[in-house]
Amino acid sequence: MKIGVADYGMNVWDGGNFDPETRWLALHEFGYDGVERIYAVSADDAVAKATRMRHYGVDFGTVLGPSPDTSIAWTAALGKSYVWVGVSGKDFDTFCRQAETQAAACARRGLRVALHNHMGTQVETQAQLEAFLERCPSCGLVLDTAHLAAMDGDPVAIVRRYPDRLCAMHLKDWYGPKPSVGDPEWWTRGRFCELGAGNIGLDNIAVMRALVDVGYDDWVFIEQDTHLQDPLLDLAISRDYLRDAGF
Repeated sequence: MKIGVADYGMNVWDGGNFDPETRWLALHEFGYDGVERIYAVSADDAVAKATRMRHYGVDFGTVLGPSPDTSIAWTAALGKSYVWVGVSGKDFDTFCRQAETQAAACARRGLRVALHNHMGTQVETQAQLEAFLERCPSCGLVLDTAHLAAMDGDPVAIVRRYPDRLCAMHLKDWYGPKPSVGDPEWWTRGRFCELGAGNIGLDNIAVMRALVDVGYDDWVFIEQDTHLQDPLLDLAISRDYLRDAGF
């Protein structure tokens, strides 16, 4: 497995991503293999960033461009395997139909489209996630452990039940009360924290062991949306948490 960082929380802390190279090098120093996304505004920008990353010995999982079709094209061109589901459906039926349309477009470029389960969206509970996977057989999954566990889901069960649907993992933890399903202000009920510091009974090491058991050998991205100190300090704690467990 490759251990990386989904760096949304770093962007929030810094107010943006102003110097990607410095970030890549700092994360690499802490033992990370790369980041989930290249953020690109043009094909030249995507190629230039991918080239610099290769030079520094770091890697990435996918490309986020200014539109769905550019994300698909640039991700395929740079030899990566998935993009996120990014559709506009406001009801579950429409969302699933559109996701399958995106999946077909991705398949024509040799990619998979992957759903990121997320509180406050069409797919936040385990029942909703399993319904999505049934309704959208062409779609994969970026499984977010804390978003699912905070909705009383079981990420270990999802890993064991749907190993072939996993495109990438978001490993994270949650501290605070569990939000209720459909809560429009779920983010005010608690915060995402470094691995091992949560209080909702989420065992991310059990998730990692399940990934090994099912033969998963792709990206695991640590993500911490909310930092209360320098993100590198938190991300070092989370990397050590996995390293101490043998990962």
